[in-house]
Amino acid sequence: MDPQPDPGAFWYPGEGKVAYERTCPDGATTHFAGAPGAAGPTVDPAVVAQQAVDSMKLLGPKVASPRANAKYVVGIPMWLWVTPSATTFGPNTATATAGGVSVTATAKVSKIAWSMGDGEKVICEGAGTPFKNTHNGIESPDCGHTYQEPSTQEPGTKYHVSATAYWDVTWEASTGEQGQILTTRETDVAFTMGELQAVGS
Repeated sequence: MDPQPDPGAFWYPGEGKVAYERTCPDGATTHFAGAPGAAGPTVDPAVVAQQAVDSMKLLGPKVASPRANAKYVVGIPMWLWVTPSATTFGPNTATATAGGVSVTATAKVSKIAWSMGDGEKVICEGAGTPFKNTHNGIESPDCGHTYQEPSTQEPGTKYHVSATAYWDVTWEASTGEQGQILTTRETDVAFTMGELQAVGS
């Protein structure tokens, strides 16, 4: 602390000691006493890195297809894709500081695991390819699924799909230390899968 507290002051550290003040990112302050030049409480850069990640407000994938509450047809390839953004796909960067240690973290999605609701799972390395009308009947080049059964026997007569984003976070501290944090976020979507009805002659 500068200036140091006078004898009799609330934060006076005692004879032969020095008073220190630490300010945290949330504005809170703590005080402690030690020998002149003593280091303050040790700050774990990994904890500060997690604070940076928390400030990013990472979310589950923004699912563009399949659409919630839409109707699809058995046997027709379904294209799976998400709409990328900083909070739903990355990259996203944030910095946090505590106790004189500054950490910068960068997060991005490495893959999305789709649980299709029919017992099948699809792992996609990217955001997927958006569907265009010229692609009717064609399978997605990188992220898709084809249902073989309608959703009539499923809860609510709908397939319930979950898309889980696997976020890879790398961080580097002002101390030179580095690390990685792995975390996931999930988005759920439900829709109807029906069958084409043949018309008799």
